[in-house]
Amino acid sequence: MGRPSKPIISRERAARAALKVIDKEGIEGLSLQLVAKKIGVKAPSLYYHFKNKAEILAAVARLLLTDAKIENEDEYTNWRDAQLALAVATRRSILCHPNAAPLILQFFPRRLLLNAYDRWAGKNDLPAEMHMIVLEGLENLTFGSALFAARSLSTKTASMPEFPAEKYPYLDEALKTNQLDEEEMFIEIVRRFLYSF
Repeated sequence: MGRPSKPIISRERAARAALKVIDKEGIEGLSLQLVAKKIGVKAPSLYYHFKNKAEILAAVARLLLTDAKIENEDEYTNWRDAQLALAVATRRSILCHPNAAPLILQFFPRRLLLNAYDRWAGKNDLPAEMHMIVLEGLENLTFGSALFAARSLSTKTASMPEFPAEKYPYLDEALKTNQLDEEEMFIEIVRRFLYSF
């Protein structure tokens, strides 16, 4: 019996199944057999869409970004507020799947972002020489924050280790006086960054 003319599964469906496996088993626990079982097909069916496991992992990394959306993007009158909303949505999307977060580093889908880079560079009111500083800075803040937080979640470790207050008095005071949770702090950092231009 030959291969069906229309594939039984879609690339996205397989990638979403892989993401579910990673959520439960971690990246190391991902296998084509588990992905296939999750969508009710045999493992060789996945080769219709993916050459190998690395391609599946790259598709999962892509999902982490494509799932990050902001409502009514065109209604934002201020590009800084829209960029902040998108940064928060991206961070949240990654943190929904902390076990998959390292894939962002390994398979960063920068080509996927070219349209967004161009669109946002055209929407802001800064001189052209500042556009890459804004784009790179925002990207570094967003992904850096998300990856550190995801690592903390996936390993079930505190983001800040315990330490003796008398040895680190300034850090102790900074932590005691901080009223923001991790996401609130991220929002404040990004807001200050965007409005510093």
